[in-house]
Amino acid sequence: MTEIGVIQYGLGPIGSEIARLVVRRKGLELVGGLDIDPAKVGKDVGQVIGLGRPLGLAVSDDPCTVLARAGAAIVLHSTGSHLEQIYPQLAEIIEAGLSVISTGEELAYPWAQHPDLAEKLDQLAREHGVTVLGTGVNPGFIMDTLSIVLSGVCQEVRRVMAKRVVDAAKRRLRLQQKVGAGLSVEEFEERVRAGTVRHVGLTESVALIADALGWQLDAIEETIEPVIAKRPVRSEFIAVEAGQVAGVRQVGWGLKDGQAAIVLDLRVYLGAPEGEGDSILIEGTPQVEMTVRGVHGDLATAAMVVNAIPRVLAAPPGLMTMKDLPPVCAR
Repeated sequence: MTEIGVIQYGLGPIGSEIARLVVRRKGLELVGGLDIDPAKVGKDVGQVIGLGRPLGLAVSDDPCTVLARAGAAIVLHSTGSHLEQIYPQLAEIIEAGLSVISTGEELAYPWAQHPDLAEKLDQLAREHGVTVLGTGVNPGFIMDTLSIVLSGVCQEVRRVMAKRVVDAAKRRLRLQQKVGAGLSVEEFEERVRAGTVRHVGLTESVALIADALGWQLDAIEETIEPVIAKRPVRSEFIAVEAGQVAGVRQVGWGLKDGQAAIVLDLRVYLGAPEGEGDSILIEGTPQVEMTVRGVHGDLATAAMVVNAIPRVLAAPPGLMTMKDLPPVCAR
């Protein structure tokens, strides 16, 4: 079997997890590693991603050279959340004639907030005969694609509700900081206004579900509020006292005919006393409920990206979403 050449663009915690999975996966070959961090450039990719052995492949900060010479078929991209930020990188990948799967959350359904950039990416991908996909665990699977698939057993759907609870104490420091753990309520509110404390992707998940169901929404709204610690709680990195912020509750609402037709309720905080897990309720005919345990955000994101490679390479050119592809599965 001919191995598929893969470039990993972005070697932070998520990119490194993806790269380690690529190295372990039969049929894939990691042929390039890109990152702008001076502390990583020039070092062996195996060392940077914590593989425990060298790969004989140096980290580069020169996308033009790596994209042109690495002999890859696809780029796995993990550098940022916001489409305006990552668009130039995506365009450069596409113009090099390579398909791309990105964990950039706004790329999961870019028509929701950046329709002009979405159309430009779609046109560019078609012109160069490549496929572009934004995916991950959330957005990309647990609060959107899984709901879409589950609706297949319904004769009609009136409302989709999904809830995800994550104990942030078990996750990396960056995530704990992103949900505001350890802040005062005033500091939390300031950082929400600044856009530095929040989950990115709920709007995209709501829009993806609506599109799949053929619903025309009146509006998509989000609310965000702190989860206040009722008792001291700590992680390996952060100690939270009673009365401080333990994390965030963020809800995405898809409004249709004056009603909340889609409700996505995300709770990420230290402690999570009601336990971690995911639940989906589809009100319709019949009413369907599902509960899922054990979906680890970082591990699942890497799995979604790597497992989507065959689907993306077999897809027609253009900008795709998870609803456009056959089900992604482990191979």
